[in-house]
Amino acid sequence: MSPQKNETTPSAETTRATPTIQTVQRAAVVLGSFTVTKPFLSLNEITSSLGTSKATAHRYTKALRAADLLRYDERTSLFSLGPQVLTLAAAARAGLPIVAAAEPYMEALLKRVDETVVLSVWDGESAIVVRSLDNTARSIRISVSVGARLDPLHSAQGRVFSSFLSPEQVPGLARALRREPELIAELETIRERGGLSLNSPDVNGLRTIAAPIFEGSAITATMAIVGTATSVPDELTHPMAQALVETTRELSSGLGDSSAFQQETSAR
Repeated sequence: MSPQKNETTPSAETTRATPTIQTVQRAAVVLGSFTVTKPFLSLNEITSSLGTSKATAHRYTKALRAADLLRYDERTSLFSLGPQVLTLAAAARAGLPIVAAAEPYMEALLKRVDETVVLSVWDGESAIVVRSLDNTARSIRISVSVGARLDPLHSAQGRVFSSFLSPEQVPGLARALRREPELIAELETIRERGGLSLNSPDVNGLRTIAAPIFEGSAITATMAIVGTATSVPDELTHPMAQALVETTRELSSGLGDSSAFQQETSAR
């Protein structure tokens, strides 16, 4: 009779897999060490993140560079994320459930207003564009790049997020609120009008109207109309702004929007 198998003893397959799993985990730690505020890291910083020897960290950076997941600047001796990360990020954003859910609403809004329609999500540090529809019938078309980061305090979509997220979730917001009392009033006004935010940068002649998309009681995305200062009106009572509100409200309702938001937008 064959000896009884000890179930507490790792199998040969598990034992062989362990180094592979550790390799993947360490690679993830290296890539996750880079942030928007810290896009460049030295080998010492990567070594510290890994908690390994410098030689081990060097082997990981070498392998990640070979896969185009890291870049190395010999002039500064600093690492940054490589071009393959952009491809992976684009694929990840395209797979977000909110993108699929919002697509038909964005297309319907595009037909109503004939202006570029943009969808953004919050990535922990700023609003980031995940979908942009610019196939309008206008002779001048405004294109917004997918993957573009929007200033959380100065862009229309960024201010919508800043209005409904806590200050701890928006880097620099608490400090900005202390320095700029008018910002407190602006964010409060955005909340009072159901999340609508208007932005007209003087430098580029563009105008953006943005509104929140809620899932339950939490903001999950923003949708915006982007055009020129002459094609997009600056009155939030204009039918174009109202079309945006109706669209985001319908989408939020489909996602399970809270009754509190429904009441707030109805009271405008």
